[in-house]
Amino acid sequence: MNRHQGNRGKGKLSEGSNARKRSSNSNKGNAPAKKKHATATPNNTNEIRLNKYISNSGICSRREADVHIATGLVSVNGKIITEMGYKVKPDDDVRYDGSRISPEKKAYVLLNKPKGFATTTSEGKGRTVMDLVANATNSRIKPIGRLGRNSKGLLLFTNDDEVVNKFTKSKNGVPRLFHIELNKNLKLEDLKKIQNGFNLEGKLITVEEISYIDGASKKEIGLKIKNTGNTIIRAIFDYFRYDIVSLDCVAIGHLTKKDIPRGHWKHLTTQELDMLKML
Repeated sequence: MNRHQGNRGKGKLSEGSNARKRSSNSNKGNAPAKKKHATATPNNTNEIRLNKYISNSGICSRREADVHIATGLVSVNGKIITEMGYKVKPDDDVRYDGSRISPEKKAYVLLNKPKGFATTTSEGKGRTVMDLVANATNSRIKPIGRLGRNSKGLLLFTNDDEVVNKFTKSKNGVPRLFHIELNKNLKLEDLKKIQNGFNLEGKLITVEEISYIDGASKKEIGLKIKNTGNTIIRAIFDYFRYDIVSLDCVAIGHLTKKDIPRGHWKHLTTQELDMLKML
């Protein structure tokens, strides 16, 4: 075979190879070529399966949760979900039979708040009560009601909606007892007006109890009220032209500051929690 024949042979082999490549490509149709460096979209690690979410809330097992989902007893953000394997985020509004549930362990923390801490969960507000209970639990607890930055005393934190509703939405409510110091002696006639109830901006204001503190001046008052904020307390004394010098929440229902130094907290015992739910 001479040199030219050899070159022609190589040309034919090259032509055959190209033909096979074209044939192979035509079998694949017009599908675009895969990108060499394509990456998969990462999964949202915060999402969990709905049945696990329900199981973690303590209502039932995962298998039972699947049955509840299939029968339409579970909603997510207002929409009934019957899809198996549906995933939810921790902040989603998940409800079982109409009641909101949470996969977190229920926590109940009682803080003896000192002055200088704002009652808020917002950042950028300086020192807050959330700083004081940061190490109490991994559950996302929030304070029930408010105490002003310069007020002190008991503040209850929880992630249990049932307990929160008992304070804020129940007709009975939960009484809180305050030790209040005024800038001047409280007149007996004003004390009686507060005790009997009075109209403030067209609204009837009532308290559970009000009295002078035994062994103290008439500036020091004990006040029991079911309202969860301290704004109404200041409004009461503003109406009668008194300034509050000091405000200390000394009891919430049957819960007291015993064995809780200022700035410290404790978890409620099972007995304390049961009594609170019975109020």
